[in-house]
Amino acid sequence: MGRFISVFQISLYLMLQYQVSCLLSLSTLPSTNHFCPHDERHALLQFKQYFTVNNSASSFCGYPKTLSWNENSSNCCSWDGVTCDGLTGHVIELDLFCSQLYGTIHPNNSLFQLSHLQLLDLSWNDFNYSHISSGIGHFPSLTHLELSFSKFSGSIPSKISYLSKLVSLGISSDDAGLLRLEPHNFRMLLKNLTQLQELALLQVNISSSLPNCLMNLSSLRTLHLPFTTLHGDLPHEILLLPNLQELELSGNNDLTGVFPMVNWSSGSNLTMLHLGLTNLSGEVPDSIGHLKSLFSLGLSHCNFFGSIPKSLGNLTQITYLDLSWNNFNGQVPSTLSNLKQLTSLILVYNNLDGTIPDGFGKLINLEFLILGDNNFRGRFPCWVVNLTQLVVFDVSNCTLTGPIPQSISKLVNLTTLDLSSNNFSGVLEFQVFLNLNKLEFLDLSLNNLSIKTSSNNNGTLPNLSTFRLSSCNINEFPNFLRNSNYLQTLDLSNNKIHGQIPKWVGQASFLQTLDLSNSKIHGQIPKWVGQASFLQTLDLSHNKIHGQIPKWVGQASFLQTLNLSHNKIHGQIPKWVGQAPYLLDLSHNYLQGPVPVPTLSMSYFLISHNKLTGDIPSSICNLSSLVLLDFSHNKLSGVIPQCLGNSSNVLSVLDLQMNDFHGTIPTTFEKSNHLRNLNLNGNHLEGQVPRSLANCKHMEVLDLGNNKLNDTFPYWLESLPELQVLILQSNRFHGPINTSRIKVPFPKLRIIDLSHNEFTGLLPVTYFRNFKAMRHVDKNKTALKYMGENYYQDSVKLVIKGLNVELSNILSIFTTIDFSDNKFKGEIPNVIGRLQALRLLNFSHNCLTGDIPLSLGNLSMLESLDLSSNQLTGDIPEQLTTLTFLAILNLSMNHLVGPIPRGYQFDTFQNDSYVGNVGLCGLPLSKECGDSEAKHQPPLVFQEEGDTIFLGGFTWKAVAMGYGCGMVLGLVMGYVMFLIGRPKWFARIVKGEQHRNVKSIKQIGYQGGMRRNQQT
Repeated sequence: MGRFISVFQISLYLMLQYQVSCLLSLSTLPSTNHFCPHDERHALLQFKQYFTVNNSASSFCGYPKTLSWNENSSNCCSWDGVTCDGLTGHVIELDLFCSQLYGTIHPNNSLFQLSHLQLLDLSWNDFNYSHISSGIGHFPSLTHLELSFSKFSGSIPSKISYLSKLVSLGISSDDAGLLRLEPHNFRMLLKNLTQLQELALLQVNISSSLPNCLMNLSSLRTLHLPFTTLHGDLPHEILLLPNLQELELSGNNDLTGVFPMVNWSSGSNLTMLHLGLTNLSGEVPDSIGHLKSLFSLGLSHCNFFGSIPKSLGNLTQITYLDLSWNNFNGQVPSTLSNLKQLTSLILVYNNLDGTIPDGFGKLINLEFLILGDNNFRGRFPCWVVNLTQLVVFDVSNCTLTGPIPQSISKLVNLTTLDLSSNNFSGVLEFQVFLNLNKLEFLDLSLNNLSIKTSSNNNGTLPNLSTFRLSSCNINEFPNFLRNSNYLQTLDLSNNKIHGQIPKWVGQASFLQTLDLSNSKIHGQIPKWVGQASFLQTLDLSHNKIHGQIPKWVGQASFLQTLNLSHNKIHGQIPKWVGQAPYLLDLSHNYLQGPVPVPTLSMSYFLISHNKLTGDIPSSICNLSSLVLLDFSHNKLSGVIPQCLGNSSNVLSVLDLQMNDFHGTIPTTFEKSNHLRNLNLNGNHLEGQVPRSLANCKHMEVLDLGNNKLNDTFPYWLESLPELQVLILQSNRFHGPINTSRIKVPFPKLRIIDLSHNEFTGLLPVTYFRNFKAMRHVDKNKTALKYMGENYYQDSVKLVIKGLNVELSNILSIFTTIDFSDNKFKGEIPNVIGRLQALRLLNFSHNCLTGDIPLSLGNLSMLESLDLSSNQLTGDIPEQLTTLTFLAILNLSMNHLVGPIPRGYQFDTFQNDSYVGNVGLCGLPLSKECGDSEAKHQPPLVFQEEGDTIFLGGFTWKAVAMGYGCGMVLGLVMGYVMFLIGRPKWFARIVKGEQHRNVKSIKQIGYQGGMRRNQQT
């Protein structure tokens, strides 16, 4: 997320810079010396009186032009920004671009009396959210109208379309959602303004597809519609407009289709093509190389795939090329080395491999070279030292090797250098970076570097905003950090740093963020940390810190984020702790005593896995901004305050699991609530499931397991459109599960656990038929994705092979049905076979009868099947041998007969999978079958891994069948592994994937946190 923001800011900056330059050119139009009519002079003076001059209204441009409008001057044609007709003297142009105006434009403003206007430019002022008056349509001669970035709001009036002579129209907003243009008015505008050459509506809410009448604007040269909520397919014809030079449609996430397959000729006039942050897909055609006039190409954050066209090397005029966040693969074509005018080359987050072309060293105009998060290999690109204009250089998260050359000190214009998450090695002298006096971000983490510091650096430090290091004793950290006047963010997380927090931390005068998490820091939190008077974010989590929470925490007025989780801190939580941070995480410590009441500004409050006691104070419901409340795994008691249901209009996560609460579940969940996760597992709650939970339309996880609830099945939960996890296990639910009340019940449900209750009747066939999320296997989804938020991962408790397993992270591809230990009867429905994404199925300990359905052989992703302790009859279907990921099978205590199938996974199952079925025969049982009963298939041969046998005979080589085909497989046994140990080969797989993802996960959490900090 952090990298996404920086790339987006680059694009937005270049776009705004271009628009400002165009508008500045308009502001230089000369004024005439003719006298203006008295009524128009009076109208201008009245207009001036409505506004004050405020520097902040145009903080970075222009000057207050209206100061020259003087009542003592009879000739308004001489005033700044006013142009008159050379014959009549009428005011025909009013250019107040960047004039520092502040105030409100009322519908009866005297401006609308200037009926002869041909140009009106009010852009880059502050009109205090005024509506654009319909009087704007009373300028019949208007050819240029510019109202952009002046804090207008509301609907753009339909009378804009009356201005039939308009050549240029700009009504952009710097704040999404302020302005909107109704789809009908958008179509009328395009239909009537047939002479338009320039149209710019940046961040105007249009919510329309691109209408066909747009293709009739043959004179159109510039079309800028970014972030306007356009949807539908992108029409290919738009790129065939004969005079089109600039097309900017980025930021429209619902704009779909493939990349336009246009056979451009070499005579195309297109100079800008930006389609990023859309839902476009497909391959980029080679014909794009015909756009010889192209200066800027932005295709980031789309779904493009295939190779990067070699023909891009023909675009010798291009200065900006952004193909980031796509699925491009293969090698980077060496032809890109021909693009000598390039200032920005951004290829981050693709699947590119091979070596980075050496020819890039010839692109001496490059300022932004961002190549990270690809599969590049080879040594450090030493040619980069030739790119002396570089401002940002990023090759992070690749597989580059070798030493970092000392000559990198020649890149004196660098502000960002990110070499993290590679295999760089060797000794790097920190003296190298002293020449980089513009450096703001330096990341060398997750490499094999040894850092050597120089003793003659005179205590100076380059202009660092962020610094990360590979490994050191924190007390031997470079001396120049002690006296830094620039250091704002110090991030040494996820490294091998050890020792206690040194005194120089409190001496960094401007330090705002200190992150020492996931290190080996020990000792107590010293008082000098609190001397960093501007400290906003402090993260000391996952260390070995002990002692109590120091008093200075409650006195740190700037502190907004405090994370001391996963340490050995003891004692009570002081009452004053909640006075400062908006995010407080004290989870996984040894804290005792009551829960403190935080201040009204608190948004994230996490104190799970401690030894806290007492009630939840009802005053906690006064926290109007509370988003996340996690008090789980403590010894809290009493009743859950009813008012927590009322506060759910902001609250997203309420996790109170594993405490001693009694009473009933709050019944006051309002319709406007945003509750996403409600976890009350492991308490002593009684009564029924409140029907007001049906108001929780954002609910994804509902876990009420292991309580004393006494109710029938809450069928009305089936209408929750986002519900993915439903846990009702180990309660006193009873009765049949009735037929569904709606057409598509539980559309997104992936985990349902009703085990250990007293449900009766038949299995709910209607539900099984409609579990859409369990029916489709996305074979292309290989990335590990967990349910949860930036600062909270959803968890759930399940029973896997008789073990109570708490999944601290729920993979989004994990699916399970557990109806075990109830009183269900009848046959297992064949429709279960449609749930092809199912990974765990448990119907054990019921009264089910009939045969095992042959359709279970269709559950190609199934890893655990438990049908034990029922009254099933017949033989074991041969089709089950096709379940090549099946690692757990329990068919014991039934009335099954015949030979046990052989082959594949069935050759790994032991006696305990079949015990209690006296009619079964064949291996692994000692009872032999007759020749007529024998069924043989060739066994699957495994390579020995040298790992131990576990869980009654299951071997790691059996589990390897699941993990050998990708990280998306082997989930069920994977969760069991972490309870009982795991082999070294599996640990290496998981560690490698985490190594690649840990940085991006960290950035997401902190970017979201820092933005919230600034707002607070």
